[in-house]
Amino acid sequence: MDLKVTLEQWRALLAVVDAGGYAPAAEALDKSQSAISYAIQRLETALQVRVFRLQGRKAALTPAGEILYRRAQALVEEASRLESSADSLSQGIEAQLYLAVDAIFPEWLLLDCLSRFAAEFPETRVELLETVLSGTDEALMRHDVDLAVTPRVPPGFAGDPLMRVRFIPVAHPDHPLHAAGRPLRYADLRRYRQLVVRDSGSRSMDAGWLGAEQRWTMSHLSTSIRAACAGLGFAWYPEEKIREPLQHGVLKPLAMEEGSERFAELYLVLAEGSYTGPAGQRLAEIIAAEVKSACKKKQP
Repeated sequence: MDLKVTLEQWRALLAVVDAGGYAPAAEALDKSQSAISYAIQRLETALQVRVFRLQGRKAALTPAGEILYRRAQALVEEASRLESSADSLSQGIEAQLYLAVDAIFPEWLLLDCLSRFAAEFPETRVELLETVLSGTDEALMRHDVDLAVTPRVPPGFAGDPLMRVRFIPVAHPDHPLHAAGRPLRYADLRRYRQLVVRDSGSRSMDAGWLGAEQRWTMSHLSTSIRAACAGLGFAWYPEEKIREPLQHGVLKPLAMEEGSERFAELYLVLAEGSYTGPAGQRLAEIIAAEVKSACKKKQP
């Protein structure tokens, strides 16, 4: 077969079917009707198959044409994505972004940010690194990520304050600590198992009170929360992370004489500062805007 089918001919085929005829297809593609007709003829000649048959005054797809139409849809869609990717690269838009986010940042808020970003930069891949304590700033110092949401800004980097996270001590409602009948002291907590989350960095940093004689350390915050819901210990958790267990009554705040809440600051850090590419800059803007909006909604 000497003739080859071009992408424009496939687009002409789709337009004739989708628009409902040669004339509306020509209008949709901003071409003459004769150009559309010629493109279809060339396609049929190259493939040696009839794509359309006449039904009254209208052209209808043949069985072979229906198969080719479906495959042409996938072909043209893929070509459009390829063109979009090339356009993004020509504008300096990053093909991939690496993002580190500390585990205390609310998942729903992170997913809202990524959803907005995906709508604006559909061609940019995102690799998310979920970290704990020093794991976030170590990822920055190793230059493994383009931007990070971290409770500590490592030396040599600049970070913008993002949000304040409130921690509260909780345990299952049937936990013995709730039966004390008075505000709890730290001496009361020492007798029971504390659940903590392991630092994902190499420094094995600790955060929060760790004076309990028994301690279970877990790698994931979600696992620790499930353990607390099962009555296996008490812990300090970000309030936003345990909102659902609190609402369902499977976790209950401990009545403390002192230390009933703690706070951690989160910062937004661009690894390359002002040299960050347009997609990274935009993702940082989206995160800052979404966090600001969420914090305003929480205010009374």
